[in-house]
Amino acid sequence: MNASIPVTRTTDHGTAKLMPDVDRERAWLLTVDGAPQSYVDLDDPEYLEFEYARRLGYVLDTVAEAGRAVDAVHLGGGALTLPRYLAATRPGSRQDVVEADRALLELVTERLPLPEDSGIALHAADARVWLEGAPDDHADVLIADVFGGSRVPAHLTTLGYVREAERVLRPDGVYLANLADAAPFAFLRSQLATLAAVFEELALIAEPAVLRGRRFGNAVVVASHRPLDTATPARRAAADAFPARVEHGAAVREFTGAARPVEDADAVPSPEPPDGAFGIG
Repeated sequence: MNASIPVTRTTDHGTAKLMPDVDRERAWLLTVDGAPQSYVDLDDPEYLEFEYARRLGYVLDTVAEAGRAVDAVHLGGGALTLPRYLAATRPGSRQDVVEADRALLELVTERLPLPEDSGIALHAADARVWLEGAPDDHADVLIADVFGGSRVPAHLTTLGYVREAERVLRPDGVYLANLADAAPFAFLRSQLATLAAVFEELALIAEPAVLRGRRFGNAVVVASHRPLDTATPARRAAADAFPARVEHGAAVREFTGAARPVEDADAVPSPEPPDGAFGIG
């Protein structure tokens, strides 16, 4: 067993640090260049510390009947929090995790090893390049949580990228993404417009203070061709320690406004968070 002491390592894309949680015996926080990236409790993989991860989890719990195995693709690996969560809540699931930082993957699997027979396959590759090479109708759910530093890379924000994601998903598949923005929401609105050009159903989950433009923060977006269960995640998000709202239908269209889909030639990364937006004490 690894000793519960901090581990720092230079990886392909930054400086990663694994820090033990003094309150939970085998729980670890991963930071990259000082920014909190992932949290994992090896004894309780269903425990999701970060608010945005819990919101993704609320949706993942609704993509199929409780406990039913799914085929999932995760773009962005981190400490493999959500792959571990799905492996625990939906045993037998087949999962692909795509992470561009090979050295980060090596650190995580060395210090926070996956259970045997987890069903999780790891791929050290660029998310879009891997997606473009993946077969049609490959997954029931695709989760995008990719940050280069603290920004979503530009090539993962475009219509071409979303079309590849839709191709890899099965017809009733569900796309989820963790994004971050602040008023006037040029980035978030452009992402909703891009998804709306490909998918029929959209939902948006965020704290009211973020949606009202009072501060920078995370927003979870959900897209599918089939009607989404928004009621269940809405109840759970509202009861969270940091309550969030689930918007869908007309409310999402109104929020999106006149934003246009993003073409590859016009793509930019997500905005740089203000100092301290995602800091740790």
